[in-house]
Amino acid sequence: MPRKGIMSPRLKEEIAKELGFYDVVQREGWGGIKARDAGNMVKRAIEMAERASNEQDQNK
Repeated sequence: MPRKGIMSPRLKEEIAKELGFYDVVQREGWGGIKARDAGNMVKRAIEMAERASNEQDQNK
């Protein structure tokens, strides 16, 4: 049974473009990316979430 993704498709595409492997996603789908790229995607998403959380805390 496939797992439900936590990241929105738009966010995944944005990060893939930023990290430079969106062309692979377009050609082969998400299953075509390297494990390292998937890990870097998760790392980047966490960094973005932490930054947003910190900004939100500062605005309180």
